[in-house]
Amino acid sequence: MTTKKIVIDPITRIEGHLRVEVEVDEDNVIQDAFVSGQLFRGIEIILKDRDPRDAGLLAGRICGVCTNSHFRAAVTSVEDAYSLTLPKNAEIIRDLMAMALFIQDHVVHFYHLHSLDFVDVVSALNADAKLTSKEAHKYHKQPYRNSHSHYESVLEKLANFVKSGKLGPFANGYWGHSEYKLSSEQNLILLSHYLEALKFQTNISKAVAIFGGKTPHPQSIVVGGVTSVADMLNPQRLNDYIFIIKEAKEFIDRAYLPDMKLLAIAYRDDIKAGLGRANGNFISVGGYAFEDRKLFSDGVIYNHDFQNIEDFDESKITEEIDRAWYKDNPLDNEICYTDLNEDGSLKTAKNDDKYSWIKAPRYDGKVMETGPLARVLISYKKENGLIKPFVDEFLKDSDLELMDLSTAIGRNAARAIESSYICEYIFKLVSNLIQNIKYYDTDTWVKFDFDTLEKNVKGRAFFEVPRGILSHFVNIKEAKIENFSVIAPTTWNATPKNFDGVRGAYEEALVGLKLQDREAPLEVLRVIHSFDPCLACAVHVIDTNGVELSSHRVNTL
Repeated sequence: MTTKKIVIDPITRIEGHLRVEVEVDEDNVIQDAFVSGQLFRGIEIILKDRDPRDAGLLAGRICGVCTNSHFRAAVTSVEDAYSLTLPKNAEIIRDLMAMALFIQDHVVHFYHLHSLDFVDVVSALNADAKLTSKEAHKYHKQPYRNSHSHYESVLEKLANFVKSGKLGPFANGYWGHSEYKLSSEQNLILLSHYLEALKFQTNISKAVAIFGGKTPHPQSIVVGGVTSVADMLNPQRLNDYIFIIKEAKEFIDRAYLPDMKLLAIAYRDDIKAGLGRANGNFISVGGYAFEDRKLFSDGVIYNHDFQNIEDFDESKITEEIDRAWYKDNPLDNEICYTDLNEDGSLKTAKNDDKYSWIKAPRYDGKVMETGPLARVLISYKKENGLIKPFVDEFLKDSDLELMDLSTAIGRNAARAIESSYICEYIFKLVSNLIQNIKYYDTDTWVKFDFDTLEKNVKGRAFFEVPRGILSHFVNIKEAKIENFSVIAPTTWNATPKNFDGVRGAYEEALVGLKLQDREAPLEVLRVIHSFDPCLACAVHVIDTNGVELSSHRVNTL
């Protein structure tokens, strides 16, 4: 069998620089895939020899999207090293910031980074405003901003983009591709919500900033607690936060979730065919305690066996570099970047060829998938009462089974489900905070004397963040950071093959896809985007000597 290699570089509408190479047969079916993180960063090295109390401020710069997540994980790893126990209010405020970030990230990901893989912008121009309003009522009793005049206004905006000769934010799509399956009216519904989500993004960012001081890169998390005491004690600030979340919940329940039901029904055949399904190994560390329960349950699923879920055990985590561009220990900064083949493709012919800056985390020696889908599946099957009703309702309304969520569209559905029930949880968290204040518990920081703490300690932190498991590890020697390591969600999902040849979740989810057009590989983008890649988080190591390793120029026109 002869195969042809197709290269997509860069994958756009993600955070960072990702290259995908797929090998297709004569029928355009993908036989193998290689996913490569193409650039690296130096935050872990920059953290060396720093004061541990500064870890959050620096680690937060790992990414411009996941700033809050890295900030908190870095600080928590230091607190773990020193065995510091935080006041309840500090944990609640950190959770309120994190939960607002979950909602923001999920909505922005679908509408602005992923929806155009399903929505044909040009087709929407043929929509009838009245029929669009009628269509929207199939997915919710009170659809979001569902009026004839509103849809006519959206059509006018789209028409102006086209008349100008430019599609603005909708440029460079595969419009007219045979894999687009929505009607003109369905396309218009989602494009309307795309524009509304731009406003949503601005407003929900304010919720993070109320307790974080600003966003991105909040300033309020410190070793031992938080500094946003005045915000916590100000009724107006609390009310502002609640109002923003109420508005967000309205958009999620009346636009985001219904749009997922629309997609699930329109692309039912793809879902039932398992398009975008990886190897069925899922992992979650759980977390975000609420009274005697947790928002997310921890667990490990192997090979889609939902009936036998193991408890998570952090001692089973390893990280390999056999096919990543490092020697021995990447934290020692030994690199072995290999040039591309003469035709510009990655060197992947042999099982010891290195082809990515992304390292290869494994759990009990196995490749895992992490993220909203893993959390939803594990929490649901472990009878988590906070999430189960939301999953049941979605599956019933879209006429799907739990296994159907393990697909490209299913990952998106998991994000929408998660966003909806997180909103419910947020209001309960705020209520707990108000109750604490009411009974004169206003502590937000635990006092400690840094000079008297142990000089040589180790700590770690595990969190579920929007894209999956985030873990930070710190080694402190003589009161300075000796070593710092991060395993981010995208590191798990975008892992290269190791010597064992087992594909990572991205790669496995691509194998078996049939491309309708080699020149317009829309199917590949759908699968990759469904994971919400964040390559800035996945790759962090640099050459400390400042040597330029390679230079790339990409023509994006």
